[in-house]
Formats: sequence, structure tokens, C-alpha cells
Amino acid sequence: MAATVFIRYQLDPFKRAMFEQYAQRWLTVIPKCGGDLIGYWMPHEGTNNIAFALISFENLAAYETYRARLRSDEEGVANFDFAEENKFILAEERSFLRKVTL
Repeated sequence: MAATVFIRYQLDPFKRAMFEQYAQRWLTVIPKCGGDLIGYWMPHEGTNNIAFALISFENLAAYETYRARLRSDEEGVANFDFAEENKFILAEERSFLRKVTL
């Protein structure tokens, strides 16, 4: 069964530009490591500190393989370090979704 990871980020609203850089860097890394990146969404109007990402996988086992690849990928590690050093992500929540309609 396919699984989609829904990631909800709480951002420092004064560092949204850094989060956008972070999201852009994942465009090549996530597919290289085995994820089907549906996209990242950032605040436009309204709430200014919440962002989202959706990444799909064949199944949860594929997700676990992806996570291991991501943690050993040089560009992936550099992007995680960028986020940690700049502290623009204040909290991150993950939910695993399954598609119920076409």
C-alpha cells in the first residue's frame, strides 16, 4: 500500500526565506534517495509560521530505506545541518497518509 508522508513545519516567521532555500535544496535530494516529492508549501497569506511538505513512497518499508539513504547523502546531511544551524524550523510533525479516493 502506498504511503504519503505529510510534514507540518512550525517556522520562525522571520526566517521564512531560509526555509524556502531548505525546501528548494530537497528538489533533487529527495528523488535521488527514493522519495516521490509532491511538493513544499509555504505561507502566502494568513498564518505566517506554518509550512507543509508531501512525499510519497510505495510503502512504509520504502520510506525507511529512503530515511537511511537521506541520512547518508552528502547533500541531505548538509541541508539538515543548514536547518539546525539557522534554527528556522521550530517544530516538525509527521503523519503517514493513505489515499482513499482517486
